[in-house]
Amino acid sequence: MTAGDGAEPGGGTGSRDTGSVAGEGTGSRDTGSVAGGGLLVVGDVITDVVARHRGPLAAGTDTAASIRTVAGGAGANVACWAAHRGAADVRLLGCVGADAAAWHERELVAQGVRPRLVVDPLTPTGTVICMVDGGASAERTFLTDSGAALRLGPADWSDALLDGVARLHLSGYLLFAGPSRDLVAVALKDARARGVPVSLDPASAGFLAELGAERFLSLVEGVDVLLPSRDEACLLTGLADAAEAAAELSRRVPLVVAKQGPEGALVARSGKVRARVPAVPATPRDTTGAGDAFTGAFLAALLAGAEPRDAAAEGCRAGARAVERVGGRPPAAG
Repeated sequence: MTAGDGAEPGGGTGSRDTGSVAGEGTGSRDTGSVAGGGLLVVGDVITDVVARHRGPLAAGTDTAASIRTVAGGAGANVACWAAHRGAADVRLLGCVGADAAAWHERELVAQGVRPRLVVDPLTPTGTVICMVDGGASAERTFLTDSGAALRLGPADWSDALLDGVARLHLSGYLLFAGPSRDLVAVALKDARARGVPVSLDPASAGFLAELGAERFLSLVEGVDVLLPSRDEACLLTGLADAAEAAAELSRRVPLVVAKQGPEGALVARSGKVRARVPAVPATPRDTTGAGDAFTGAFLAALLAGAEPRDAAAEGCRAGARAVERVGGRPPAAG
């Protein structure tokens, strides 16, 4: 059974406690997709608590901060930025708890995303505490409780979710738990069978270090585009130089776009860096979600027919806009 009867195909919230799985009701062919097809994002939907503090944290006592609760999650943020940057048909498969399912669905719809949210009745929605310092870089530190976000599994996947889809994007957070790793394997297999290119963002240097570089690279075999941060690229290769790391990764993945923060991005293919894309100047307030903004805009540009270098420039523009906002999402559509 799906909540929100009458919603457009592929939308709505599926509930596990009634035995249904994501993809129910999506079997009909989507004839309304724009030329070139849509973007399906599979990944995490998270509640972010963003605490912006000035000065160092005061251990054992109070530290004044500005605190906001906003919708987030790397996968969800990517979908929202892709829609914001012009992708006409953006869909999202994710898992949330019953505590915040309706709110997250409303937030995604307001951003122009068609959500397919599986509701886990036993696990609350994932929550991340984002501590953002008040310095010029507005750097952030995360305390992460992934909650229901990593409870997606193969039973929540349906081949029909790829109907009308031109690109599939996977959040790297899916690789950090057993059930969601299994979903990634099934989704990759189905996408390859249909000729749908797949992109993936490693998502977290901390979790990546725990998983291990070689294991990660074996799990993403068959991915067409890898979008690591500088730290992630270096961690995956053991190389200290970002350009060398991006080039090395491109021997294993056809296209590597390495995000470099204030230094822009590197585009690598076939063992060589093919382009260095400059960053767009910005005054940071909160760097949460900047990489997700880059990825979403990059994918929207690819869907529109842009070459990787031009798509990376779009990503840099979106990343600059993102750091000037609090939270990981763009302004709501409309």
